[in-house]
Amino acid sequence: QSTVCEKIMELLGQNEVEQRQRKVLILSQDSFYKVLTAEQQAKALKGQYNFDHPDAFDNDLMHSTLKNIVDGKTVEVPTYDFVTHSRLAETTVVYPADVVLFEGILVFYNQDIRDMFHLRLFVDTDSDVRLSRRVLRDMKRGRDLEQILTQYTTFVKPAFEEFCLPTKKYADVIIPRGVDNMVAINLIVQHIQDILNGDICKWQRGALNGHGRTYKRPFPEQAESGAVLAAGKRSHLESSSRPH
Repeated sequence: QSTVCEKIMELLGQNEVEQRQRKVLILSQDSFYKVLTAEQQAKALKGQYNFDHPDAFDNDLMHSTLKNIVDGKTVEVPTYDFVTHSRLAETTVVYPADVVLFEGILVFYNQDIRDMFHLRLFVDTDSDVRLSRRVLRDMKRGRDLEQILTQYTTFVKPAFEEFCLPTKKYADVIIPRGVDNMVAINLIVQHIQDILNGDICKWQRGALNGHGRTYKRPFPEQAESGAVLAAGKRSHLESSSRPH
């Protein structure tokens, strides 16, 4: 899903825009992993901590951060170090934007967070592709192949089936084949452009957050991961996620 979000940003030309001036931004659920205890961190370094469980995320901080973004506020987002499995002291400043792409493996799991989104996308990628991408990513983080595969079979795959996959029923649009599905991605890009141009005036879900503003759903009813969130002038699109 992160690859899909990056492609959307590229097609919208937002990657070339200075960060303060961007109308579209990407926010990752991975930034909101909880601070681990010493015991949990020791397990994580051995590949024995389940980062794909819903309890691994700081949902309260995630919700408050998203709410502040909806309200047009500048926020500080945590920076997570995946090599040491720790939250760094440095934060990333995120400026208000008209559309926010929020991506992560369990973005639909928590109802309070799920209900904030206006369009939910599920990026449906073959399991072999997910595994190969994970291996390449984690090897770049200094982990050995045996640990990566053990963690995948012990935590990642079971958690995907138990927690992530069932949330596809909350999605509005499925994107099969991920970033290779340019037809679906171009539809999403066009929808975002319509939002930015003010062409979308009604939304089938009804009023959100007491603003009394509604939007019309542009896509047929489907099911999988990703979402758009809007309030006042701001809309937020969430896209579903890969295993950690």
